[in-house]
Amino acid sequence: MKCGHASSPQMQAGGPLSRFPLQQLNTAASGSESWPRPQKHELSDPSSMNSMMIFYLLYFLCLCLSVACVICLCVWNSLWRGGFAWDGSQLEFNWHPVLMVTGLVVLYGNGAVLYRIPLTWGYDKLPWKLLHAALMLLSLILSVVGLCAVFNYHNAKNIPNLYSLHSWIGIAAAALFAIQWVAGFAGFLLPWTPLSMRKLLKPVHVWLGGSILILSIAASISGINEKLFFALKGQTNETQPYSSLPPEALVGNSLGVLIVVFGLIVLRILSTSEWQRPDSSPEDRTYAVRASLKQKEDLMGQRCNQKCCVFSLFQPILREESD
Repeated sequence: MKCGHASSPQMQAGGPLSRFPLQQLNTAASGSESWPRPQKHELSDPSSMNSMMIFYLLYFLCLCLSVACVICLCVWNSLWRGGFAWDGSQLEFNWHPVLMVTGLVVLYGNGAVLYRIPLTWGYDKLPWKLLHAALMLLSLILSVVGLCAVFNYHNAKNIPNLYSLHSWIGIAAAALFAIQWVAGFAGFLLPWTPLSMRKLLKPVHVWLGGSILILSIAASISGINEKLFFALKGQTNETQPYSSLPPEALVGNSLGVLIVVFGLIVLRILSTSEWQRPDSSPEDRTYAVRASLKQKEDLMGQRCNQKCCVFSLFQPILREESD
């Protein structure tokens, strides 16, 4: 008699246990978010198709502008500023704009729009959460290294730190970003965080994320302008004056325009409700909670099977007594 995996009639299709909510769980062995598995996005009408075409066009522009910003930064600091080093000289300072813009603007913006890509909507959310957190962590690390570069340069040259409006905005953006990442990790990735805390944190997380991007763009533009004013002084340092718009000034100004356009596209994507990722569940349950519920369901099923086995063992005796 096979009892270990037997199922009672109640557990079969149509029985009351088959309608138990936990039966709808489809949690993977890795513990990924899938309750229920999100429906893949389908274009059901021309307006939805047009909306998705606009999204992918903007996202493609976002990627192109990301590459253009990084290339422009490297070209500017390599051809006109002498390259890179880590020795307390001007060459060490050149790391500052490259790392700060790449981290606080380019990687940050791309990490922010990750959830809006429709191709990711038909899959579990946990891997995209981890990728989002990893991109943001890499962005934060690059920003910290960029800050170290400028502080080392200032200290080596006896230049005061944090005296300009650019530095105030930049350090505020970096500090808020660090707080944002820690709060996001604790609130959305740690499995024991209460659901009520997640609901409270989510709108603040979204609002602060957009605010940090705006601050980062403002710091980048002011920093580029400040650097061009300091570097292009005309006869003072044997360069053409900024007012004459030499090639270096054209590159720097173009970089600022690229950063602004990139930021506007990212904010446009983030502010469009049609491009928000559909929640995988009404309450955005975490993978750990659903895995726990799945374990409880399996335990209930095992207990039910045991009861069925016990009943089947005593069934012949009951028949004899009835006869």
